[in-house]
Amino acid sequence: MASSGSANETGRVTGRGMTMSDLLARHARTRPDAVALRDARVSRSYTELDDRVTRLANALLERGAGHGERVAVLGLNSVEVVEAYLATLRTGAICVPVNFRLVADEIAYALDDSGAVVVVCDTAFGPSVEKARESAPSVRSVITIGDGPEPLENVLATASDVYSEADVADDDPAFIMYTSGTTGRPKGAVLTHRNLLLHAFSQIAHLGIGSDDKVWLSGAPLFHIAGLAGMIPPLITGGRTIIASSGGFDPAGTIALLERESVSSCFFVPAQWAAMCAVPNIGDRDLSALRRISWGAAPASTSLLRTMIDTFPQANVITAFGQTECSPVTCTLRGEDAIRKIGSIGTPMVNVEVRVVDDEMNDVRPGDVGEIVYRGPTVMKEYWNKPAETAEAFRGGWFHSGDLVREDADGYYYVVDRKKDMIISGGENIYCAEVENVLAGHPKVADVALIGVPHPKWGETPLAVLVAADPADPPTGPEIEEFCRERLAAYKRPTQVTVLPELPRNPSGKVLKTRLREENRAGSLVSEPAV
Repeated sequence: MASSGSANETGRVTGRGMTMSDLLARHARTRPDAVALRDARVSRSYTELDDRVTRLANALLERGAGHGERVAVLGLNSVEVVEAYLATLRTGAICVPVNFRLVADEIAYALDDSGAVVVVCDTAFGPSVEKARESAPSVRSVITIGDGPEPLENVLATASDVYSEADVADDDPAFIMYTSGTTGRPKGAVLTHRNLLLHAFSQIAHLGIGSDDKVWLSGAPLFHIAGLAGMIPPLITGGRTIIASSGGFDPAGTIALLERESVSSCFFVPAQWAAMCAVPNIGDRDLSALRRISWGAAPASTSLLRTMIDTFPQANVITAFGQTECSPVTCTLRGEDAIRKIGSIGTPMVNVEVRVVDDEMNDVRPGDVGEIVYRGPTVMKEYWNKPAETAEAFRGGWFHSGDLVREDADGYYYVVDRKKDMIISGGENIYCAEVENVLAGHPKVADVALIGVPHPKWGETPLAVLVAADPADPPTGPEIEEFCRERLAAYKRPTQVTVLPELPRNPSGKVLKTRLREENRAGSLVSEPAV
């Protein structure tokens, strides 16, 4: 949908862009009865979805969430969460997905930093949101999915069903996706409508997604960029998105869902794929519709990739590599190279330009290790309200990923290490500085470093290496767990602790985490589980 250009308040002439909400409206006209979304409870046709999105958009406008304002969404995977996303975009506001695993203090930071004026949340998270509002004065209204003072269904029933087109430019922000950096405080990556739509179009072109590839299922939570970005290609093509339930992962139930819904493409993190491949009698399932199976968000072993290839011989195994700031996929290893280049992250996706550079932004030679940096229309606009961090991330005119890679003679890339000390556990990013800041507040802790240690199921889990304030009374695992319980989401809490007389440091005072990781792999550090 488009309209002629108009002058904004600064006198600059802008043209009406395209949003995901426009794609929905188009399919509501052309294929009204086709199923757009389905979760474990309900289905929505394109017409039903479009009507509910319009009503919710009008309700958001009545509550002050107009163009450029922020709407936070905090909920388990559901059709209603997607409706809240699309309704926010329809008003020209900016959607702020919030991780439902966060505690109230962490939620408060996201609400206050983004300046959210409306929150849409599951009833179960209502108490946490109300507590968070004490530190987030921008929030004016809370709409609850389920029971509550302002239930979503009541809001929809009383809202107007008349669609009003907002003036949204391609480069306007669509989402603020919170991710962390070295400061330990989350940064909001601002993704525009153009970023996300061109990423989706790039996926369609790069992977050859055609008219027969219509049913998408993701095992990622909808607050995660993988869950968000994955549902845009089927929205473009008029396909169907199956929304997996949140909570404990059920591998057998997921295989049954793939079969029942004739899923053609899906995404799961390596831990989920390992569990699915181990489902008894999986070879007896009719998974003939499955054309592409993707993995990412955490490292996968070559043995797991071979198992996936053997378990799903009819499907192309796709390695998807990238990060939130890039909408997110930057490189893929496609089916034909799954064996030949196993262990590689593949080659750059359409619309993504890459370099591998040293600290002075000089290109390194093929085979040498350097940082992979990106440029292109899928790279974020900025970090929300953080100009210094934005300038640092884009120094030299390229976005700095923090990932160290090497390029082989054929132009395929291999990840060597992470420049940033990030731990990836079961597909969730754990940022060391954030956890270290919390642990440093414990009265028994004088110094702390967090590292990732191998885990057979989750890939990695966090180990806290501590220096005791009083060597005669060192902190214990249960004490650390209790201290973290009210301050950190469960997946961020250390699963193990160890106490050292001091942390190894270089002459500049930086903790030598490489040494800590090497010593832990040798089995010399782990002394006590935290849980």
